[in-house]
Amino acid sequence: MSRPMVLVFMLILLVITSQLEWKQPLVNELDMSPSTSHKDKLLQRREVVKEKVILTQEKRIRKLNELVRKLQEELQQCRSSKAANNETGISVPEISSVLEEANISQN
Repeated sequence: MSRPMVLVFMLILLVITSQLEWKQPLVNELDMSPSTSHKDKLLQRREVVKEKVILTQEKRIRKLNELVRKLQEELQQCRSSKAANNETGISVPEISSVLEEANISQN
């Protein structure tokens, strides 16, 4: 049982070391071979990707700001209706039923 295990281990070790030896010169060749135009193209691609990410983030920020504004308006409406209801003497269960009806009609 131990002899096949040793053979498998040696085979795996051989494959791993041979892979490392093959990849090392390849990486060195790639580092030396790209011309400046190739590097410029890579830099331009990175810049384009960065710009796209920034634009996407700006869109999300605008949407979030709009949602915050809407929520602030709703909060202000709730506060003003609560103040008006406190003055008129409407009970809390009546207010909640009115709000539920409003939510149902909006959906």
